[in-house]
Amino acid sequence: MSQTIRLTTPLTDQDVSQLKAGDQVLLSGTIYTARDAAHKRIVEAIKQGQEPPFPIAGAAIYYVGPSPAPPGRVIGAAGPTTSYRMDAYAPFLIERGLKAMIGKGKRGHEVKEAMVRHKAVYLAAIGGAGALMAGAITEAEVIAYPELGPEAVRRLVVEEMPLFVVNDVHGADLYEQGREAYGR
Repeated sequence: MSQTIRLTTPLTDQDVSQLKAGDQVLLSGTIYTARDAAHKRIVEAIKQGQEPPFPIAGAAIYYVGPSPAPPGRVIGAAGPTTSYRMDAYAPFLIERGLKAMIGKGKRGHEVKEAMVRHKAVYLAAIGGAGALMAGAITEAEVIAYPELGPEAVRRLVVEEMPLFVVNDVHGADLYEQGREAYGR
């Protein structure tokens, strides 16, 4: 039975262990944005012994390249991007304590295995509803790689961002469950 769970970052093993595929999450606190170019730089920096632009342990990364903020807003449309483009980097970050990834679309086998092994979750944001997602963002600040434009790393403060658990720490996959339930 799915439920609605309110969580605040940074996330812990206990926070993510209670989540089940299909649960709704209302996420508050600080999250970070990064897409594939930023992921590549973050992973390279860590491998070279440098500090990443934000603390990875307990973090949630939102796969988004927001549009410019219109007057009076902190951010423009902020809908999720397709997550599999980050699959090459996600297991490395999960091993270092990343607790949640936010995006849209399916994840690869290695990412799902890393989520189970290291207690992390994949959360789906509502695709095609960038303005709705932006409504949950109360602060936005570029903190790294500004030359990447919309794909720069941002620190976002969110208040009850509406998300759904796709992959949980127990190995469940909402997309597979849906296919099984409606494919009969």
